[in-house]
Amino acid sequence: MKIIKAESAGFCFGVKRAVDTVYKCTETGTDEKIYTYGPIIHNEEVVKDMEKRGVRVIRSEEDLAALKEGTVIIRSHGVEKRVYEELEKKGIHIVDATCPFVKKIHKIVEKHSEQGDRIIIIGNPDHPEVQGIRGWAKSPVSVIRNAEEAESFSCPADQKICIVAQTTFNYNKFKELVEIIEKKSYDVSVLNTICNATKERQTEARSIAETVDAMIVIGDKHSSNTQKLFEICRKACNNTYYIQTLGDLDLNQLGSVETVGITAGASTPNNIIEEVQNNVRIIF
Repeated sequence: MKIIKAESAGFCFGVKRAVDTVYKCTETGTDEKIYTYGPIIHNEEVVKDMEKRGVRVIRSEEDLAALKEGTVIIRSHGVEKRVYEELEKKGIHIVDATCPFVKKIHKIVEKHSEQGDRIIIIGNPDHPEVQGIRGWAKSPVSVIRNAEEAESFSCPADQKICIVAQTTFNYNKFKELVEIIEKKSYDVSVLNTICNATKERQTEARSIAETVDAMIVIGDKHSSNTQKLFEICRKACNNTYYIQTLGDLDLNQLGSVETVGITAGASTPNNIIEEVQNNVRIIF
C-alpha cells in the first residue's frame, strides 16, 4: 500500500502569515480587544481556536459600525478600501494581514481604474477576496466566472479594459475566459494575478490524482481553493473525497485500494493533514 501526500498541501505563504499575525497579537499580554475583519482564513477549526483565545470576528456592517476600540486585523483575503477609511476615522488600530499577492491586485485595480480602465475580475463574485478587490476600483467593475458571462460581456468599443484574476482561480479556466474576451477586439491589458502557489498546488494535485486509486482533499467547505482542488482531482480520479477533518472520512471506503493521494487547501493546518495521513496509514 502506498500513500502519496502532495508537498504543496497545507498553509500557503499568505495564509501562514495571516494566522501567525493573529496569534502574535494574542500574545502581547495587553487587555486590548482583538478582532479580525471576517474570518482570518477559510477554516472553521482555526477560527474556533482563535475565538478561544479571545479573538472576535467582525461579521457584518453592524459589527463594524458598533466598534469603538481595539485592534482590527485585516483578513488574508483583503477588504475594500472603505473599510480602512472607516477604521481610521474611528481611531481603531489596524494590523494588515492581507496576502501580499492580493494587496498587489488592489494596487493594480486602483491604478488602472484611476486611468479610466474598465476592470474585469475573473473570479467568484461572492468570494471575500473578489469583493475586497472590487472595493479598490474607481471605475465600473465586472466579475466574470464562466464562459457564458464572458460571451455576454460588452462595453463601448473604445473602452480600455484591465483584466485581473482571483488569486485562487483555476489557471486553465482563466486563460479560456480571457481568450473569449480578447476575441471581442477590445483594448485589453491582461494581468495574470493567480498565485503561483495556487497553480503549483493544482498541478501537483492533478498529477497525483491521475496515478492513485483514491484521492483525499482536505479543507474547509467554504474554501474556494480547496473546492477547485476537489474539482480538479475528481476529474482525474473518480474516488475523490472532500473532507474538512478526519471525522468526515469513512476509512472503510479505502479498504480495497492500493494507492491513496492526499492534498489540502491553502487554509488547512498541518496537524489536520498529519492526522488524516496517519489514520489512513493505520488501515493499510
